[in-house]
Amino acid sequence: MAEVARESMEYDVVIVGAGPAGLSAAIRLKQLDADLNVVVLEKGSEVGAHILSGAVLDPCGLDALMPDWRNMGAPVRTEVKKDNFYILGPSGHIRIPNWPMPPLMSNHGKYIVSMANVCRWMAEQAEALGVEIFPGMAASQLVYGEAGEVRGVVAGEFGKNPDGSIGDGYEPGMELLGKYVFLSEGVRGSLAKEVMAKYNLSEGHDPQKFGLGMKEIWEIDPAKHREGTVTHTMGWPLGKNAGGGSFIYHLENNQVYVGFVVHLNYKNPHLYPYMEFQRFKHHPMVAKLLEGGKRVAYGARAISEGGWQSVPKVVAPGVALLGCSAGLVNVPRIKGNHNAMLSGKAAAEAAYAAIQDGRSSDELAAYEADLRSGPIAKDLKKVRNVKPIWSRWGMYPSLFLGGLDMWTNNLFGLSFFGTLKHGKTDAAATGLAADFPRIDYPRPDGVLSFDRLTNVSFSATNHEESQPCHLHLKDATVPIAVNLPKYDEPAQRYCPAGVYEVLQGENGPRFQINFQNCVHCKTCDIKDPSQNINWTTPQGGDGPNYPNM
Repeated sequence: MAEVARESMEYDVVIVGAGPAGLSAAIRLKQLDADLNVVVLEKGSEVGAHILSGAVLDPCGLDALMPDWRNMGAPVRTEVKKDNFYILGPSGHIRIPNWPMPPLMSNHGKYIVSMANVCRWMAEQAEALGVEIFPGMAASQLVYGEAGEVRGVVAGEFGKNPDGSIGDGYEPGMELLGKYVFLSEGVRGSLAKEVMAKYNLSEGHDPQKFGLGMKEIWEIDPAKHREGTVTHTMGWPLGKNAGGGSFIYHLENNQVYVGFVVHLNYKNPHLYPYMEFQRFKHHPMVAKLLEGGKRVAYGARAISEGGWQSVPKVVAPGVALLGCSAGLVNVPRIKGNHNAMLSGKAAAEAAYAAIQDGRSSDELAAYEADLRSGPIAKDLKKVRNVKPIWSRWGMYPSLFLGGLDMWTNNLFGLSFFGTLKHGKTDAAATGLAADFPRIDYPRPDGVLSFDRLTNVSFSATNHEESQPCHLHLKDATVPIAVNLPKYDEPAQRYCPAGVYEVLQGENGPRFQINFQNCVHCKTCDIKDPSQNINWTTPQGGDGPNYPNM
């Protein structure tokens, strides 16, 4: 295809992604200099449409960015009143007392929030400061300068035919160029992935680790609702099959967030994370809470779990990685939004200082230094061994050894373990199908548990069907020729939206991609054992339309 001619617009800073990191960066830039030209591009149909998080928010990020947020109408109101931790068995549960836990694990003083609504509010604050925000604009490729630096992005390309050729209503999009480009795309963003590979940013760092988080919003019987209550569980139904656990958060209006996380380093390719989530809701403790209620929303997304060891170099010429694009989640705390905000603030301050010095398109070394020594480092270093301890020795040893490690880090700033390595990628951790038993999952009952496609309809996901499939196979033969005989093609199961199917036809099995169902969780890009699937952005505005996730 001939090279497309595009118009271009120049900005001081171009930000990809209107999540907490990108919006914090935009706000901070305008706080520092109202005359800076700042643009934020968001692939969702509106700000918040693609935001999914637990979420119990540590307000330290907001405190640093907008100290007066409590008087500015922020949708951060439901303070945590009660913290529960349980280990589940098939029919019972054991409560873990709060007193032996390190102080960093306490949720008191934190808030149960909808991060989608928090981001909508942050976007209002950014626009009031003069930030340009363009929703429905997917940044589909990077623009490089003559010296190999990142100069900008291409956004707003529409109208390609399914085969990738130019359609009748084709719009080429625009080049949005900046002195600096911030990538805050969330977990496993396609542009961040390209930057990390091009500049070898992961060299000297552990591979990133991930979990799959699935979440439903339920409206429950008011008599059972306990606003401000936070519950986390481990154990059943996952057992020894996988690491992970659940969260149940009581927010306002008799609503409860019910979520389930499966660590993606599981070995058994027969594991079906979505069905583990559905089975979890039939535990007597959970079923009692949900009975008589109704599910009103569903969604899923991958979660970065590598922590301190896996954070890559976050700067390259002209570009910086923010938030989950850099992998800043504190895994035992199940929190990353505060670090996303702090990273956006730090990147903005580094870019502002560089622009004041007349610089552009170089490496923002001050941002890298802040991340490695500032509040984000202090947060992540203390918990750096919890995930690798769990991965190596299992749940029960991790409760004791991980807790001990957090205590010694908290009290003395040291660890008996040093810094443990993560080892294999999640894809490489996948074992052969023949070496593991199949798992028999009960059929969803349509009351507490639901089939995937029914639940996907509660994510309001939509993709224009006439566009090219945004899920690219590097080799179209691999799913049937390699993954099916070796791994029983786990894409059928690890995708929480039913995108991938193996169908039987007259000529044998064939692999089908239902890209219209995709909720943009990126699990396929992470877990495919052959690393044959490349997730890219569909055209802008497509995907889920989350209300208050």
